[in-house]
Amino acid sequence: MKTFAAIIVAALAAPLGAQWLNYPTAGVPKSANGKPNLSASAPKTADGKPDLSGIWQVDRGRVTAEAAPCLTRECNQLRTGDQWLDFGAGLAGGLPYQPWAADTKKQRMDQEGKDDPTSYCLPLGVPRMLVSPELIKIVQVPGLTVILNERNASYRQIFTDGRPLPEDPQPSWNGYSTAKWDGDTLVVETSGLRDGLWLDRYGSPLTDATRVTERFRRVNYGNLEIEVTVNDPKAYTKPWTTKVHETIVLNTELLDYICAENEKDMKTHMVGK
Repeated sequence: MKTFAAIIVAALAAPLGAQWLNYPTAGVPKSANGKPNLSASAPKTADGKPDLSGIWQVDRGRVTAEAAPCLTRECNQLRTGDQWLDFGAGLAGGLPYQPWAADTKKQRMDQEGKDDPTSYCLPLGVPRMLVSPELIKIVQVPGLTVILNERNASYRQIFTDGRPLPEDPQPSWNGYSTAKWDGDTLVVETSGLRDGLWLDRYGSPLTDATRVTERFRRVNYGNLEIEVTVNDPKAYTKPWTTKVHETIVLNTELLDYICAENEKDMKTHMVGK
């Protein structure tokens, strides 16, 4: 676990020059002492809906205990990632695996995650990207909410323009997402995920039958709560629900992190004229 944490920190320790990593975040509410007031009301968009926009990182300390807020990149990177390792870490009894899925997870754990797609610089997929150690940036505009992820400069589109989910989509890593507002909660439905995704580092499987429902609620200025429901009858005996907590990260920007950068093995073994 310590080795894994060290790898993550080293991977994200890119040069700090000219990347706006110390540029002040605009519009941060302040307490009387001049410090950020994370308990202030969530900002609103022009149509009166909560604005989810901002740079966020999973508050991994909340899975097992309440933790002091982490406002900086460095603080969050040093925390252990319970849900990154086991997405069901906060559920009593764990995830309700089908027998084959439980066996698959055990085998993958015994192999210490060597076949994890992320070990080969492949995408994280949904909903795993929500608990990744890297930062995410949410950009909310009319008709569309975009989630940018530092890992491999990846993106996810959530359409709020009323379109239906595609009926027979080409399976993809992030699937296809549409959403609508339920009061102050953005309810996102995702389908069309590719078969064989890993839900977490321990290898909990997802199949092409997966339907993911996420309920995004910006509790206040500094905290974002995401209720995640996974319905995958091929891999689990029943739908299950857990919560992911994200905290705002201020005075920084996304880093240019490409997993396979400086990889030399492919050039060595690739043959051709």
